[in-house]
Amino acid sequence: MPTQDEMKAALRAYVDGFANGDAESVIALFAEDAVVEDPVGTPERHGLEEIGKFYRDAVESGAKLVLDGPPRGSHGNGAAMAFTIELPALNLTIKAVDVFTFNDAGEIVTMRAYWGPDDMTS
Repeated sequence: MPTQDEMKAALRAYVDGFANGDAESVIALFAEDAVVEDPVGTPERHGLEEIGKFYRDAVESGAKLVLDGPPRGSHGNGAAMAFTIELPALNLTIKAVDVFTFNDAGEIVTMRAYWGPDDMTS
């Protein structure tokens, strides 16, 4: 099982990937059979092909992530972070909390994003 420090480092790398416009570095954090649900309640994306398209599109849109506080770990295989998504092309910001689980290799196996209409401002 990854340590809290390893999981938190992965979440910082996730944010850094967006900051650097590097979708491939974000995608590389995920396990081959990972699942992304962003936001929760929408169809899940399964596997690196679907997840890769999702993150390439997000990074190409100019989305940037700004942490609202440090990533949080757990006593198990999960970590979470609260952040603001800035979408300049759409003049939109979204306040989100993403919850991740990791496998023993330290790869992300699930990511669930919590945000809704009340969390969006323009």
